[in-house]
Amino acid sequence: MLPDVSVVVPVYEEAESLSVLADEIRAACTDAGLVFDVWLIDDGSRDDSWNVIGALHTGDARFKGIRLRRNYGKSAALAAGFSEAEGRCVVTMDADLQDNPAEIPALVAMIDEGFDLVSGWKKVRRDPLSKTIPSRLFNRVTRLVSGIRLHDFNCGLKAYRREVVRSVRVYGEMHRYIPLLAKWEGYERIGERIVVHRHRRFGRTKFGIERYLRGFLDLILVVFQTRFAARPMHFFGTLGTVSFLGGFAISLWLSIDKIVYGNPIGDRPLLLMGVLLIIVGVQTFCTGFLTETLLRRRMEQSPPYEITRILNSAAGHAEPD
Repeated sequence: MLPDVSVVVPVYEEAESLSVLADEIRAACTDAGLVFDVWLIDDGSRDDSWNVIGALHTGDARFKGIRLRRNYGKSAALAAGFSEAEGRCVVTMDADLQDNPAEIPALVAMIDEGFDLVSGWKKVRRDPLSKTIPSRLFNRVTRLVSGIRLHDFNCGLKAYRREVVRSVRVYGEMHRYIPLLAKWEGYERIGERIVVHRHRRFGRTKFGIERYLRGFLDLILVVFQTRFAARPMHFFGTLGTVSFLGGFAISLWLSIDKIVYGNPIGDRPLLLMGVLLIIVGVQTFCTGFLTETLLRRRMEQSPPYEITRILNSAAGHAEPD
């Protein structure tokens, strides 16, 4: 029997928290009548986390573990858990006890109501200003760029339909942008729920201020991938054309200035700018052309779409896995 919910928990040096977290997850799911399993992903911990995971599995087989060879990061840990989760609903949460497992039934209920993805919103955060202020700025920019009206993209407490986590590819630092990746895959029913955010009870945070810089760089990458991955010529071609025309206009004006008015142009910085813009424009346009050619060859080998259902009166009815 497949579980109603699979809980995926990335773990990095949280040995003190795991037993408490396991008890809270078990109590929340049991009280709600949910059939569940839990995947604890040890992301290269150097403390006793893996031994604790082993003890939890021995005591209750519903608690399962995956150990990664080294610390690959949260995105890789989530991807490993997503590949194993079998529940019709998949819930992710952090291992530091700041996410409350009591929220799980409500998140699952929202998925059952028809949402593809439900993101937690830590409206009241139990973090210092050094984390809350950059987080608000980060979320505001991400909301503006992505067009997804979520208040807290970085909240670890989220719920998904199983097919969503099987469709998105999470790597690098992309775990922050799973809602955007899911929307790109066609899962547009994205909801949000205010969740309780608790004080950290053990240890210290593993993330520094540098994660926001990496987050903004990843935002640029994921926006490009979701908007222009299938049509790179629209991006590079537009930039190249604008740059070329700007350089051509400057060069044309300087040529007229020399031929008609006799003014020297050899020592004018504007001449260098015009030539540079023309060169950059040609190179950028060629980059788009080559990328588009490579992409077209790849698409000829595999179609750029996924069929979920076919109705054919002659051949019958089929639903691919």
